[in-house]
Amino acid sequence: MKTFLPKVKEITRSWYEVDASKFTLGRMATRIATILRGKHKATFTPHMDVGDFVVVKNAEKVQFTGRKLEQKKYRRYSGYPGGLYTKTLKERMEKEPEKVIRDAVYNMIDSNRLRKPILRRLKVVRGDKHEFKIDKELK
Repeated sequence: MKTFLPKVKEITRSWYEVDASKFTLGRMATRIATILRGKHKATFTPHMDVGDFVVVKNAEKVQFTGRKLEQKKYRRYSGYPGGLYTKTLKERMEKEPEKVIRDAVYNMIDSNRLRKPILRRLKVVRGDKHEFKIDKELK
């Protein structure tokens, strides 16, 4: 099987807009990760960054199923004894809903050298208004 190798000049990037109030977090994150990675294009190449830009609006209105708001916990560890910090999803959504979406997408992208440049094309915004020029809307 042959892999299509696009030249750097041939890579064109579109801007997609996603309204977070219409999706649950996981389903939205998988679709965003696919677009950021470029897997929806016929010119997809695994070792190249050929994806598009994604703007997520209404980050604070993303939906959750079940009792995730109370039960899902985010943990981080400082490395010292007794240094385990935990937050529930509800606490995190009140203060930083952008990071919740960014972390969900981050964990769905392969951990390799392309992860950082791919995530730079993800823009997460609270509310409806933003200054990015949109080509397509994700439904």
